[in-house]
Amino acid sequence: MAQAPLVIDGNEILPGTNVKFELPVAKLYTDSDVSLPIHVFRSKKPGPTIFISAAIHGDELNGIEIIRRVISNPKFKVLCGTLIAVPIVNVYGVVNQSRYMPDRRDLNRSFPGSAKGSLASRVANKFLTEIVSKCDYGIDLHTGAIHRSNLPQIRANLKDEETNHLAQLFGVPVVLNADILEGSLREAASHTKTKVLLYEAGEALRFDEFSIRAGVKGVKNILRHFGMLRKNKQKNPSCAVANSSKWYRANASGIFNTKVKLGDKVEKGDVLAEIGSPYGNVINKVIAEKNGIIIGQQNIPLVQEGEAMFHIAFFSEEDDDIVEHIENVQEQLLPELSGGLDQ
Repeated sequence: MAQAPLVIDGNEILPGTNVKFELPVAKLYTDSDVSLPIHVFRSKKPGPTIFISAAIHGDELNGIEIIRRVISNPKFKVLCGTLIAVPIVNVYGVVNQSRYMPDRRDLNRSFPGSAKGSLASRVANKFLTEIVSKCDYGIDLHTGAIHRSNLPQIRANLKDEETNHLAQLFGVPVVLNADILEGSLREAASHTKTKVLLYEAGEALRFDEFSIRAGVKGVKNILRHFGMLRKNKQKNPSCAVANSSKWYRANASGIFNTKVKLGDKVEKGDVLAEIGSPYGNVINKVIAEKNGIIIGQQNIPLVQEGEAMFHIAFFSEEDDDIVEHIENVQEQLLPELSGGLDQ
């Protein structure tokens, strides 16, 4: 039994072929085309169709490198089904090192979009209709915003049993049951019956090696699960599922000294940061209200009152076990930092 036909923007991609092409989405003032780079890998053997995408926010660069490392490996071969790799969705944003589209809209709040709408709306609509809607599953790669770092984590609709299973198979320390935001890719994909995992790790405009390696491994874990890559014998460290999370915000404006870092366990009453004035006095402290794990934090030590500073996830299991999960993943992916360069 052969694979079903696949046509993207009028291009028929035959089973058993690897095809690179550009998907036109708009034009510049100069009348030059702006296109999304697409790389499609099709096996002759039937299987699921999966997309992996990055840089929906143009300043989130880790995902571009994750996709490059996955598909550039000389031994990479899709054994069944179809993989559609889209390393840059927001081409404008990447060129301008900006999260947003030129019309200042957030592309990940512009879905499902419209062929006759704003620029962001048109790009969203083209990506949704030509790529996402033709896939059974998707992995969308993100980082924290500018001056914010995220611990490697998967965000997904864990109420769906299969999505929950895939989220945990990805193999990062933390899985977060995340609400679907209006206008997001995940919301639009839910209407096309495409199940999407959102990977968050690292910081905007920076490569983070731990985040990249965790992402590469996670993508491969999902492809192996569906038989699209050869299995390996390496066992993934277990992950922890967070029931909820909360951003802790600055209760004063000033210069802050953080007392915690990504992956740290915090307990109710712990001081997360002290906010001070330029004259050296402490204005206020940010205090943890309950036990949890730091999964995101602001990096620049300047805050305005009300600004998000620490993202803390809350779990039903013991926090000490979760810290061990995180350490196990770090040791496996970055052995050079734990004295195991030759492992």
